[in-house]
Amino acid sequence: MDSTLPMISPGEADRLRLFVAGVTDYAIYMLSPTGIVSSWNAGAQRFKGYAAEEIIGQHFSRFYTDEDNALGIPARNLRNAIETGRFEDEGWRVRKDGTRFWANVVIDAIYMPDGALAGFAKITRDITEKKKAADALHASEERFRLLVQGVTDYAIYMLSPDGTITNWNAGARRIKGYEQDEVVGTHYSRFYSEPDRSRGLPWNALATAEREGRFEGEGWRIRKDGTRFWAHVVIDPIRDESGTLIGFAKVTRDITERRETAEALERAREALFQSQKLEAIGKLTGGVAHDFNNLLNVIVSGLDVLALELSSPRALKVLESMQRAADRGSTLTRQLLAFARKQPLKLEAHNINSVIGSFEAVIRRAAGAAVNFELRLDPALQQAMIDATQFEAALLNLVVNARDATPEGGTIVLSTQAVQLGKTEVNNLAPGRYVSVMVKDSGAGMPPEVVSRAIEPFFTTKEIGKGTGMGLSQVYGFVQQAGGDLAIESIVGLGTSVMLYLPALDGASDQDSATKGLPEKALVVDDQPDVLEVAVELFRQLGYDVLSASNGRDALEIIRRTPDIDVVFSDVVMPAMTGVELARQVRAIAPQAKIVLASGYASNTFNQKEPGTDGFEIVTKPYRMAEIIRKLRAAG
Repeated sequence: MDSTLPMISPGEADRLRLFVAGVTDYAIYMLSPTGIVSSWNAGAQRFKGYAAEEIIGQHFSRFYTDEDNALGIPARNLRNAIETGRFEDEGWRVRKDGTRFWANVVIDAIYMPDGALAGFAKITRDITEKKKAADALHASEERFRLLVQGVTDYAIYMLSPDGTITNWNAGARRIKGYEQDEVVGTHYSRFYSEPDRSRGLPWNALATAEREGRFEGEGWRIRKDGTRFWAHVVIDPIRDESGTLIGFAKVTRDITERRETAEALERAREALFQSQKLEAIGKLTGGVAHDFNNLLNVIVSGLDVLALELSSPRALKVLESMQRAADRGSTLTRQLLAFARKQPLKLEAHNINSVIGSFEAVIRRAAGAAVNFELRLDPALQQAMIDATQFEAALLNLVVNARDATPEGGTIVLSTQAVQLGKTEVNNLAPGRYVSVMVKDSGAGMPPEVVSRAIEPFFTTKEIGKGTGMGLSQVYGFVQQAGGDLAIESIVGLGTSVMLYLPALDGASDQDSATKGLPEKALVVDDQPDVLEVAVELFRQLGYDVLSASNGRDALEIIRRTPDIDVVFSDVVMPAMTGVELARQVRAIAPQAKIVLASGYASNTFNQKEPGTDGFEIVTKPYRMAEIIRKLRAAG
């Protein structure tokens, strides 16, 4: 709206002039239609430094900076005032001494009653301090924004009162994987897992922060790619000056690595505690077993003497019972000494796969016919230092335990594997290469509290009379004495795995050594355990690396798994599959193998040249080593 000069009396005009002239907080002065200063008040003199006689008659553009004058800003401002009736702006103005101040300027166009432009009323206020404060606040806010945006170790972002994301920093992008335009405007609950959202955790966290002034917690969160990380979260409510909630500040840090380190430390502490406990038990049992062994020695020797002196059948029967009891006591002390790691071990470098292979027939018999027994041997194992006899005893204990855990049938798997262990990965074992031997069953499994005590002497979950509780203890003592360790994994209803870790020897693997002068491999097959054991030992004496089987089916499985067998020595008369039938199939699978069959019949009743023998070499039981050597030469 156009401003026109009001009709006032001379007295009123004088009072108004005195009022304007006396104002010191505002520069109030008049301009002609061309911008010439025509009046000047005390406020104008205070702000700009000019006395009235110095400035009246001068153009108001002298208050503008050179930059603004070059752009024609003063004339433009007057035109805007004419066009709109009023012009308001802020900007730098110049004092008489050349210093600058930040001014709030209002220019009103003034018109005569006849509509002619009389000039302009100009009001200027020095708001330099206000601008400095605003600039300082803006600079502070900008520095804070840059600080927050530059932080990469923490996700720092704002939420609206209902949990909608309103901004996003570089740390949030790095930790959670989302770009800003992907998440701003969405609800922050997207970072929680579905179960946590179902329980209302995101909304409960905001409610807690609003109610208590802060929320802090830890939990799993979800990245853009679906992976999880363990987060430490702090949520603070943000309120305005009146106390009204305007949103939340949320700070999240990925502490997955710290959590894993803490868990690893806790596992190491637990392993150390378990080791110290077992060490204490071992010292106790070792001492008791040693003293008890001495007592048993007296009893056993005395029983032998009494057996020579007594001739009564009744007395001899009592002595036999006493001797059996003494033998069981002796066996128990050996088991205690094994757990206490005080048994004498004959540690030698062994191909563990070969040891298992030569003992396979015994293990399969121990597993029983009700279960499916599988053998999975890693061909690329390094050798390990073990006492082969004690290792076989340990395997037998583990397989028998697995069988007892699967009374209704199931699967038992005996496997070997070359592994590289890291620090504290398995109890307190040093990092390095190990040979892992695992016996896994699909049986009943054990709860954690049973697993934690499973290797303690005399601890058993079996019925009274069905176990001494020394099986796993003996295995633990053996593997510890061999420089390794034992680990148990078990889930109730799904089964148990027992892993033995034995230090691997440096050098070529078993597979690499196969072509470097190792002994030839022989497979011995017989359904009579005593005969099989003697035959295995005989071939060992001949220098062979011996595998064994108690029937044709198991023998064929070994041949398929180990096709580089050099010799097959099999009994002829066996159930289900005869030695001749086995030999025919071996010839098809491993044609390079020498085949020698053994028969309990006289040679004149079972002649190798008769039909049905296929010309295989035959030895008659009882056989001698020299005869086997002669037949092997003939078969070659």
